[in-house]
Amino acid sequence: MYRNILHTSATCLVAIVFTASPLQAQDHDESNAVEGGGISVDGWNGQIDSQEAARGSALENAKLSEENGVFHVTTGPAVVYWKTGNETSGNYTVMATFDEPEYRTLSNHPHPYGIFIGGNDMGTEEQSLLYCAAYGSGKFIVRGFGPDAFQMNGRRGEENDVINKAADVGEPVSQAIALTVSDDKVECSINGTVVASYSKSDLIGEGKLKSTDGVYGFRFGHNTAGTVTGFHSTN
Repeated sequence: MYRNILHTSATCLVAIVFTASPLQAQDHDESNAVEGGGISVDGWNGQIDSQEAARGSALENAKLSEENGVFHVTTGPAVVYWKTGNETSGNYTVMATFDEPEYRTLSNHPHPYGIFIGGNDMGTEEQSLLYCAAYGSGKFIVRGFGPDAFQMNGRRGEENDVINKAADVGEPVSQAIALTVSDDKVECSINGTVVASYSKSDLIGEGKLKSTDGVYGFRFGHNTAGTVTGFHSTN
């Protein structure tokens, strides 16, 4: 009987290990290096996540280009892009439409893309910012760097019915994303609906944002390709 218990326990343990492995692989998939990478848009800058840099990746492993007012992004490592002089303060909204023409063809699971605001010390190890980004799977995530990451709605984000879902791998999906700063709060809207709202006191402070004033731009997770249109700010 004791031998049977051991056998059963070992079998269960093996089953758990093999069940968990795909999830572990999803969380730790390697960033691909993009052929012909780098930034080819005048006045624009970028920085990859510190974790990506620690694994030996570089900004040149992702690609930012522009054609007829449309930004084209392919990653590589997770990266933020911003234009020199693109700063805003007080009450404002930053918005853009993100299109993923071929959902999840560069990765075995979804990665997000979206707007960032409140950028300070950009391009340095002390870089801080807040972003709201959508996944083609119907989820969104709000996260900051201060400079270490701080999560506002969980490590994997959360689902919301207003976020568009791709019909299948390789199919197109589009999201209109905006971050709005008012007197006492910051709101993220996706496809015309507010999906998250935070008081400024939850976002600003030690280990978080220095301010909601600062540089704005956009961010793409790793191993993702998409376009950005209508990118602008309003006060």
